[in-house]
Amino acid sequence: MNYPVHIVAVGGLIENEEGQILMIKSPDRGWEIPGGQVEAGETLTDALKREVKEETGIDIEVGDLRAVHSNITKRVQPDGVSPIGSIVSFGFTGRAVSGELTTSDESLEVTWVNREKILDLIDEDFMRDKVRYMLNNDGKVAYVVFSRNPYILHEVQYL
Repeated sequence: MNYPVHIVAVGGLIENEEGQILMIKSPDRGWEIPGGQVEAGETLTDALKREVKEETGIDIEVGDLRAVHSNITKRVQPDGVSPIGSIVSFGFTGRAVSGELTTSDESLEVTWVNREKILDLIDEDFMRDKVRYMLNNDGKVAYVVFSRNPYILHEVQYL
């Protein structure tokens, strides 16, 4: 039996002392919140701290879980045959504690953005929705199921 392989990822809605949100400009997707894949043996919160530091130069304290996004787009490995399972991404809040803004191979630009301007900055529909669900949180975790190319929102539940 072949077991599915799923990708686990994290993303962070990271605030500074002025209430601005940390954003990166990805070479592939444009403006988005920092984050990335969880490595084998790594916790979700450790992965978020590592990804934010790597992409932005900022050290963070992880806050609340705000959203779980399940990307069910059918994709295949580079061999063109082997399937890739869905991507499950956990969206957390966080607070900057130290560091200086720096770019990396994964971030062409890094900046702090006022909350009310974030959604206008993001080009990708899936990322805009991801951030919207994280910003508009009433204490419940949003569970969002979507696929891409084209972007289709399949389900939203608040848990």
